[in-house]
Amino acid sequence: MQKRLPIVLLSLMSLVAIMVSCEKIIPSSPKEDEILDGPVEGLSYDQLRRFALGDAAFNNEIFTPANGLGPGFVATSCGSCHAGDGKGHPFTTLVRFGQNDETGNKFLDQGGPQLQNRAIPGYKPEQIPSGATFSKFTPPANTGLGFLELVADADILAMADPQDLDNDGISGVPNYAVLPSYVQAFNNAIALKEKYIHRFGKKAAAYNLLHQTVNAYNQDIGITSSFDPVDAYTRMVIDPEIPTLTVNNVVFYLQTLKAPMQRDAGNAEVETGRKLFEKINCSGCHKPTLKTGFSPVAALSNKEFHPYTDLLLHDMGPGLDDGYTEGSAKTSEWRTPPLWGLGLSMNSQGGSYHLLHDGRAKSIEEAVTLHGGEASASRNRFNQLSGAEKNAMLRFLESL
Repeated sequence: MQKRLPIVLLSLMSLVAIMVSCEKIIPSSPKEDEILDGPVEGLSYDQLRRFALGDAAFNNEIFTPANGLGPGFVATSCGSCHAGDGKGHPFTTLVRFGQNDETGNKFLDQGGPQLQNRAIPGYKPEQIPSGATFSKFTPPANTGLGFLELVADADILAMADPQDLDNDGISGVPNYAVLPSYVQAFNNAIALKEKYIHRFGKKAAAYNLLHQTVNAYNQDIGITSSFDPVDAYTRMVIDPEIPTLTVNNVVFYLQTLKAPMQRDAGNAEVETGRKLFEKINCSGCHKPTLKTGFSPVAALSNKEFHPYTDLLLHDMGPGLDDGYTEGSAKTSEWRTPPLWGLGLSMNSQGGSYHLLHDGRAKSIEEAVTLHGGEASASRNRFNQLSGAEKNAMLRFLESL
């Protein structure tokens, strides 16, 4: 034993040294408020299992011609446009074309509404037809979508002010559109001439997360489903290229992704910035607090949450008018994007900001100053802030 003791001690010392070295080499796990992906708290075992299946389909499944990719496409997977469930990069920006007023898309027979700018061998990528107006859409972050889906139509309409009756220059309106055949209206839906309030996408052109997901598979990857068996490239009805169960699992995954968590909420400068945000009435469109209605998923049901959006369309002025629209939205109207998760955008955008609907703004301050139309008064008030006040407000926005 006495002869073996030094060997044992030497082995233990070596093991400790290795462990210390590994701690220096292997980075620690990021904090929960520093990442966007992950399930909402309170899911059951079966719900977590379904979340994991949807996560795998969304982030791990890569499509090729062998399993249905194309013929035309934009991306080869869902996750490639939403790294870490965050915002997309300009490389993954989508192009929509063919509609310039509320009467509908006039170029559906020529590839509209979305440009498939890539193609599998033997096919040619689409080109924007002559005379078609178009706009570029940078993919948004995915987190917290299940909460937004559960906001009641009545609550959305309560935030609308089409005639600007309160005289604050803000007159948000919903985007009404016809439901696709495979989408069922919410129990509390409020229709207008057989059209329903849509809420997802840059123009709020998607009704719910099933609608959004089916469109993304079909238009972005060229994958047909039982919900939409029409191939986006050939316009022919073909066999589904993805199981219905997989689509439903992805929808559940998107519904149960956690909401982004604010960082440094107790910081004095952040709190000053929050108060300035409200003082100059950025909160007139970016509503801090909403609530969900009933959901069979208890973790989402009747919850208060803080997305900083009203889910309404607002006229953003000629500077952001691309001449393209969807549903009942006008060409200068854009849905208020949720601001939660804003400060983490660079994590999925290559280390730089690419903000607004097309990624043209390279900083949060530039995004604010490019606001026009209904946001002009708030923009002007922001421009009149002192340097310290601007920094405080920007730090608040980065904390979201």
